[in-house]
Amino acid sequence: MKNVRIQNADMAWHIAADIHFPPDFVESGKYPAIVSIHPFGSCKEQTSGNVYGKALAQQGFVVIAYDASFQGDSGGSPRWIEDPTQRVEDVSRVIDYAVTLPYIDETRIGVLGVCGGGGYAINATLTEKRIKAVVSITGVNIGRLFREGFSGYNPLGALASMAAQRTREARGGDLQVNELLPASLDAAKKNGLTERDVFEATDYYKTARGQQPGGWTRMLFSHARKTLAWDAFSFAETLLTQPVMVVIGEKVGAFGAYRDGMEIYGRATASADRRLVSLEHWSHYDLYDKPEPVAKALDELVPFFKSHLAARQSASSDTTKTAA
Repeated sequence: MKNVRIQNADMAWHIAADIHFPPDFVESGKYPAIVSIHPFGSCKEQTSGNVYGKALAQQGFVVIAYDASFQGDSGGSPRWIEDPTQRVEDVSRVIDYAVTLPYIDETRIGVLGVCGGGGYAINATLTEKRIKAVVSITGVNIGRLFREGFSGYNPLGALASMAAQRTREARGGDLQVNELLPASLDAAKKNGLTERDVFEATDYYKTARGQQPGGWTRMLFSHARKTLAWDAFSFAETLLTQPVMVVIGEKVGAFGAYRDGMEIYGRATASADRRLVSLEHWSHYDLYDKPEPVAKALDELVPFFKSHLAARQSASSDTTKTAA
């Protein structure tokens, strides 16, 4: 693995990334590449890099797992901004970097995203046609989630609060940085926050299981307004032409990955090859790092990527698969 700082000509700050190489990598070779996108509030050292990035590298791909702008080890100020437009632009900037590397085949680039990163991966693929195949792992449409649960189903009220807070900050007031999760599992139980996704997210991000220095699970409240007017799946029926695989767990939680996955699979009618992998006994956060469901996901997505990032594209198909 190699850590790099991506600084393209049009960027005011750098993007920090880890490049995961295949076992027998040689710089004189030409490899298919995967850009791996981390969840909302996460970082490259967590599921996008240390789980799926490593696994895909073992299968012969060069994988670039990176930190979003304003987050992790990447630059940008103020910190902890979650801006969907910027998140999608980050994908193109990482691809801009990838196509300058002599060992990456620019005609064989795929993208994978986890949770919010899955929604960003889908959205980037709509307009970034250097992406030849996309996989969403328990993907969430972050715009839909903000308009619903994250705003208490009061998006207009949230926008008004964001506006007032931004005015306070412009006048010299303190930044409002929201912590997205309870501080610990005990704190979650004490405050009655035991809904599946909230509790399992706390178990992943706030314990040794998944905790990393760059995975802050924080958000700058005053700069989140654009998220409420954004939709990961806009124009998917027309623009999502590349092969797409959607992996979801059937143990449903409040963050809505199951419903979002079913929606985008249903809407991806222009895709050259759309596939739904529905894992019956597993939840959203099981798919972050639990060995059995991750292995089931990899059993589907590795051959999918190998097929569509090979020298010759495979035939189109529509398939739905349910795995026990």
